[in-house]
Amino acid sequence: MSHMTRHLTLEVLLAVLEQGQSLDKALAMYLPKLEDVREQRLLQALSYGVLRRLPFLKALLKPLLKKPLKAKDQDMYYLLCLGVYQHLETRIPAHAATATTVEVARLRKKAWATGLINAILRNFVRQKDSLLAEAEKQDSARFAHPPWWLKQTQKDWAEHWQQLLDGNNEHPPLSLRVNALQTDRDSYLAALEQAEIAAKASAYSPDGIVLDKPVDVLRLPDFAQGAVAVQDSSTQFAAQLLKPQVGERVLDACAAPGGKTAHLLAQAKIDLLALDISEQRLAQVEENCQRLQCECQTQVGDASTDTWWDGKPFDAILADVPCSASGVVRRHPDIKYRRRINDIAQFAEQQGQILENLWQMLKPGGRLLYSTCSIFAAENQQQIQQFLAKQADAELVSLDVNWGIDTDFGRQILPGESLELDGFFYSLLHKQG
Repeated sequence: MSHMTRHLTLEVLLAVLEQGQSLDKALAMYLPKLEDVREQRLLQALSYGVLRRLPFLKALLKPLLKKPLKAKDQDMYYLLCLGVYQHLETRIPAHAATATTVEVARLRKKAWATGLINAILRNFVRQKDSLLAEAEKQDSARFAHPPWWLKQTQKDWAEHWQQLLDGNNEHPPLSLRVNALQTDRDSYLAALEQAEIAAKASAYSPDGIVLDKPVDVLRLPDFAQGAVAVQDSSTQFAAQLLKPQVGERVLDACAAPGGKTAHLLAQAKIDLLALDISEQRLAQVEENCQRLQCECQTQVGDASTDTWWDGKPFDAILADVPCSASGVVRRHPDIKYRRRINDIAQFAEQQGQILENLWQMLKPGGRLLYSTCSIFAAENQQQIQQFLAKQADAELVSLDVNWGIDTDFGRQILPGESLELDGFFYSLLHKQG
């Protein structure tokens, strides 16, 4: 386990925390620089771990740093966070965790910091118990979320906020959706057993499978042939709730990367249009559909305008709208630091525009499923409440399901409700007429 792995981990952290890059993009950039698969795994584990626990790590460091480091030396601050994380959460021996962290400062031509880092990490080990006890008293540190996020969650979910925030810090399982166009769940579970991959049927989705441990997708039987897709159980509810019927004209607005698109196409033989504002991301929809051997039309367009629409109404619409992604933080811990409180109102405004625009494209008697991977009320139940108050021909359809909380305007899955489920909101609307 070399100091080069720590150095590249620090580069990932700086890309996310200083440059605002997504963790996925940063990892894609730095993982290939390591040839050893074990070192790649370590880089990934350390990056995710530090980002999951960052507010807690900062609280532990605060009493140890006599004065804040200069702006140009923020890399050394995040290096200290990485060092503390290794001591706290990994089985790396204490001397190795300290030595490799100190080496990174030298590698970054900041020899002046080596003594400081060495002293602080040694002090951390000595004072660990008292530092942990003090940090646990601060909610933002204890739950490892920025203060604004903590306050907003307490406001929106007074009874559930602790479970929700703890849920955000869990390690999510790898969930699959069996492609019903090719196989069924029992057959695929048998194939997994034969491949010595431990898995069980989803407790929520009839097409879902949850692996005991994540594996490389190329190890999954017939993955390349499209027998199965990687898809969280929560996202599998979209196609099940919209229930496309044979021959219907269906719109999947904001369709990329295409997991829900392919699931809709596996439910029934339909005429489906996959819409997305990004041509590049729409190419992912096409690739996914190609692998899963299902066909749809694709269209580049903005779901909040009608410039792309041919004027023919749809029988059913899936509006999986852009959102804060606050419900999938356990998969993308960088979201906690890339979001600001003002983003929620901006997303809510955009969502309202999309909802009103798509409603005009829905046939009388048709249905629209609104969904987000957010936990914030402004993007979810409040959005639907406002829409129903304005739209006389819209009525809420009651959802008879075994998951989520009834918000009176849709079902909210909160992180921590089940290890199997990401945070999601669903509301099904019927157009009268």
